[in-house]
Amino acid sequence: MTAAAPLLTPGPTRVVGVLNVTPDSFSDGGRYTDVHTAVEHGLRMAAAGASLVDVGGESTRPGADRVSAETELTRVLPVVTRLTGAGVAVSVDTMRAEVAARCVEAGAVVVNDVSGGLADPAMLRTVASLGCVYVAMHWRAHSATMDQHARYDDVVTDVVNELLERVRAAVVAGIEPDRLVVDPGLGFAKTRDQSWDVLRGVEAVHGIGLPVLWGASRKGMLDPVAPGGPEARDDASVAITTWLATHGAWGVRTHTVAPHLAAVRVATRLVQT
Repeated sequence: MTAAAPLLTPGPTRVVGVLNVTPDSFSDGGRYTDVHTAVEHGLRMAAAGASLVDVGGESTRPGADRVSAETELTRVLPVVTRLTGAGVAVSVDTMRAEVAARCVEAGAVVVNDVSGGLADPAMLRTVASLGCVYVAMHWRAHSATMDQHARYDDVVTDVVNELLERVRAAVVAGIEPDRLVVDPGLGFAKTRDQSWDVLRGVEAVHGIGLPVLWGASRKGMLDPVAPGGPEARDDASVAITTWLATHGAWGVRTHTVAPHLAAVRVATRLVQT
């Protein structure tokens, strides 16, 4: 059993706190680029009850250009090292095997790969050797071009089938199934309506049979119901967490920990028998 295995045991929906140490993320870019400020925010999220703090050094907002591996490491590694040193459970949000390996060596217990192993051919075999939990997201292309790939016969069926392909690839590479989490990738190579369709297809996604991490927090799909920019979408994000928690989601990735934990508690009471 890995050190991160308790994260995947049955229980209430986990809340994963988002910590973007980037200048250009869609919601909080530039807010936590200083190591001290980033670490303090990560500690606050952990103290508020986040099961994981997810540290990312490369923006994946629509249209974003890639940064170098060196830049990404410079951003994330000091923050990961200090948070894990303080006893915080950390995941690293990266598409690069090199960054994943360095951060796990520094104490991260989860690799959260939005490309599901497609962006870096070395990722799956690297994670297999690391022994950590691996989150494979549904992904079709990098941010600069992903909107051109939002074509589906049936978006829920296609997303499920493509996630299953990534699961098979991960297992072939040597990652044990009990270390795998999947993410349907709301907003990634999907229109707003398609993202809502995937959300409504929650039971089909959960039918994959693995823990599922959902990331709806502050995303553009919420703008029709909560216009006004990313932070104006916080209440709608909490509503989605309640919905997902009543449907047995393993985790939700959020920018504001406390209200999402409250939503999980409400959902837990609602489904109790």
